[in-house]
Amino acid sequence: MADKRDYYEVLGVQKGASEDELKKAFRKLAKQYHPDLHPGDKEAEEKFKEVNEAYEVLSDPEKRSRYDQFGHAGVDPNYGGGAGAGGFGGFGDMGDIFDSIFSGFGFGSGGGRAANPNAPRRGADIRANLTIDFMEACTGKKVKMKYPRSESCPDCNGTGAAAGTSPKTCPDCHGTGTVRISQRTPFGNISQTATCSRCGGKGRIVDNPCRTCSGQGMVKKTIERDIDIPAGIDDGQTLRVAGEGNRGTNGGPSGDLHINITVRPDPIFERDGYDVWTDIPITYAQATLGDEITVPTVGGKVKYTVPEGTQNNTVFRLKGKGIKRLNRSDYGDHYVRINVEVPRNLTRDQKEKLREFEASLNEKNYAKRNTFKDKLEKIKDIFK
Repeated sequence: MADKRDYYEVLGVQKGASEDELKKAFRKLAKQYHPDLHPGDKEAEEKFKEVNEAYEVLSDPEKRSRYDQFGHAGVDPNYGGGAGAGGFGGFGDMGDIFDSIFSGFGFGSGGGRAANPNAPRRGADIRANLTIDFMEACTGKKVKMKYPRSESCPDCNGTGAAAGTSPKTCPDCHGTGTVRISQRTPFGNISQTATCSRCGGKGRIVDNPCRTCSGQGMVKKTIERDIDIPAGIDDGQTLRVAGEGNRGTNGGPSGDLHINITVRPDPIFERDGYDVWTDIPITYAQATLGDEITVPTVGGKVKYTVPEGTQNNTVFRLKGKGIKRLNRSDYGDHYVRINVEVPRNLTRDQKEKLREFEASLNEKNYAKRNTFKDKLEKIKDIFK
């Protein structure tokens, strides 16, 4: 759209930015404009939406390719470039591939006896892409999803013949879709099976084709389905929905829908399998004296008592407070990494009091410093 900014400009990265660069840029901007940090700020809310939209496109290789080639028109449904799904315009299944190969040599599938062209055939699978938020991946979600697929023509019920008429059996191949051709050669007569040229291998002839499907018996239709995204699904995984692919022909079963999942990174939580990591900043006084802090987890806020004398980068484990394991009832763990923040911009009075406090301490208060001094003395002995 003309009123949209370039997605690379939105994230502040170059066009050839790597996946890690995109992720880092998104984390930074998502944290900067997160609505929770700017309650009631409409401008920040719009910025947050813009950043989400840009990352959703650029983090998806297929969408990014279309965007690089066509701009916003390549990914905006209003231009007909929305999330495409595989399954149309290609081969329905491996049987189709073999049929196409061997038909070029005049043989049926496998080079031997041709398959019945009117036998039930399974519909092709479809691939679609879906981007969800971090919390939606943790807790699961039901989403409405629109995607195109092939359906049996409603006007001819899949026969390909106009209303009031029906296909007739091909008189040349008698419905088999193939004919046997004999040729005289210096080595004698050679017979081979070839695709029937009159019916094109279908075994049936439609004299009055249906106008809706042009005699194909199938039409493309955009459908909407409720899709259950299971709790615990991770970025890059594929969700299979049985029977929601292209419809089969001649009474055959439908194909499946394969949904490629992309999970937006979260500005606070970092996922490691089914475990979650969070960096929590605390004050120097909290680390020294101990304090009760509130830890955000994927399941809600949890109270935790930081013990007295907690050191920087200390890690605490909250068992079972991580992400639900996919298709199981147990959960991963939540790890809290403590960041002790050193105070800045102290007043003259505060600095003086801090010096007085430091002077009141002795070697017993600094175990790590004493250990370091001992190690340093050993190094000096080695050099002597």
